[in-house]
Amino acid sequence: MSNISIKPINELLQYNFFIPSYQRGYRWTEKQVTDLLNDIWDFIETDPTKEEWYCLQPIVIKQLDNKKNVIDGQQRLTTIFLVLKYLEKFIESDVKTFQLEYETRNTTKSNSKDFLNKIEQKTEKEALDNIDYYHIYKAFETVKKWFKNKANIYSSVSSKFITPFLEKTKVIWYNSNEEDAVEIFTRINSGKIPLTSAELIKALFLNSSNFKTKDGKNDEEQNAIADKIRLKQLEIANEWDYIETTLHNEEFWWFINKDENSKETRIEFIFELLVGLPKVKNKKNKDFKDFEEYYKETDDTYYTFRKYAEKFKIKSENEINNNWKEVKRCFQTLQDWFNNRELYHKIGFLITIGHDIKQLIEKSQLQSKTEFLAFIEEEIINTFSNIQLENIQYNNKIIRPLLLLHNIQTMLNNTKENSRFPFNRYKNEKWDIEHIHAKASEAKVKEDIEDQRDWLSENFEKDENVHNNEDLNKRINNLINKQSIKKDDNFQELIEYVLGEEDDSLRNLCLLDRGTNRSYKNDSFKKKRKKIIEQEKKGTFIPICSKNVFMKYYSDELKQLGQWSEIDRSAYSANIIEVLKEYLPKQND
Repeated sequence: MSNISIKPINELLQYNFFIPSYQRGYRWTEKQVTDLLNDIWDFIETDPTKEEWYCLQPIVIKQLDNKKNVIDGQQRLTTIFLVLKYLEKFIESDVKTFQLEYETRNTTKSNSKDFLNKIEQKTEKEALDNIDYYHIYKAFETVKKWFKNKANIYSSVSSKFITPFLEKTKVIWYNSNEEDAVEIFTRINSGKIPLTSAELIKALFLNSSNFKTKDGKNDEEQNAIADKIRLKQLEIANEWDYIETTLHNEEFWWFINKDENSKETRIEFIFELLVGLPKVKNKKNKDFKDFEEYYKETDDTYYTFRKYAEKFKIKSENEINNNWKEVKRCFQTLQDWFNNRELYHKIGFLITIGHDIKQLIEKSQLQSKTEFLAFIEEEIINTFSNIQLENIQYNNKIIRPLLLLHNIQTMLNNTKENSRFPFNRYKNEKWDIEHIHAKASEAKVKEDIEDQRDWLSENFEKDENVHNNEDLNKRINNLINKQSIKKDDNFQELIEYVLGEEDDSLRNLCLLDRGTNRSYKNDSFKKKRKKIIEQEKKGTFIPICSKNVFMKYYSDELKQLGQWSEIDRSAYSANIIEVLKEYLPKQND
């Protein structure tokens, strides 16, 4: 079992660290060193409270005789060493930095331990003796340059830096008890077992010291305590694995996430929900929208772990059990939603359009099931308050959620089947708002007679109520029947005649995946219908209402399958109103 703890820099001073030969040499650049110092300084400038501290990424060690064998984190550790070496002369006490030695950096002139301890006296010429020494020397010069530049702006910058650096800058200390250090290093650095916040939190939960409420007075009591600890660890480990496995069900995972979430350890999502986003602003002085944005902008990838490390300062069995119960309760809430067909569809809709899932969880845990369902429905109603469907046009932002809910509620209303809206397939695709009947203004004018003939053959289906211009009908028939021997010079007129008036209203719009839509964007209803049938046969996900549109499901009379007529549009609009009536305000007659 590996042990996790948080150690301030001043706790590292007592150790002798050893960097084994299987690791690459020190390679941090001036930018990396400067970024680290800037981050720590920015933290210091916030005037942190007693409880606040700056978190450095993990250092993985294994005890080797009287030395700490550094398995991972040597770049950070070497940089910390260089900062401490620079600050030594400003520290009045006898505080000295820790000892650091590289296994394979010894030369005939000096060894790594000697070079590092006397880094202030070294010259660039001496550093050129060894490529690793050179990078270390340049990093130390960067440290000196940084403090000098800051001293030009702030007085006593070094003394202001020392105490927060020693006491409030902390590393995640991962003490591995596994035998083979090379194997541990290989696993960590191959990415197979990354040190994510979740894995570090797991080590906190499974730390045996958390369950030692009292020592036994004899061997029998000691054995009983040990058995109790093992059983509790096994219980948490099994429950952890069950939660992680369940979250790898793609239908479940995409149901609880608004967008793609590529976490390797998915239980971390639960921990993020429980600790919540930090109350800080992004570079645009706005709240962070999610953890992905926060991690990307701040590089504070271990925020969640830090919050749990703070929780576990009180190492009592009750504290551990209560925190684990909180994790299980959150997971169980999500699982209950997923397994309840009505909640699955309604909550799935709210999450998809951007509602805060943390808020939904908090509400569900404070309300009865009846009250919570009423709250969910009220949230959906609020989404569509004060809208009149007849006034909604193509560019209105409400169209996408409206069409999405029409599809979701249509599936939910079919109580004879257990089918569910596939949020995983929906969120895996890019979606367009598609004109059911194409716009003539976007149709491309054909260049030669064969193109014109093909387009008319595929797109024209005569509607006696619309296509009643004998001259235009004759021109079309002459092209289709090959009676014309040259192209029509005013073909755009024929396109407009075939496609009719443009319609940007809701009754002429549906959802289609971007790949399908853009393959026939300017085609007529007739051609689109044919392609929709072909795409569904290939397994392409076509939302139920979009499929119903092209199959003429909403129309009572199926006279012309190749036309999206006025009757069809009215029937489609009426179905939207009927299906969504419990969420929409009263519509004008």
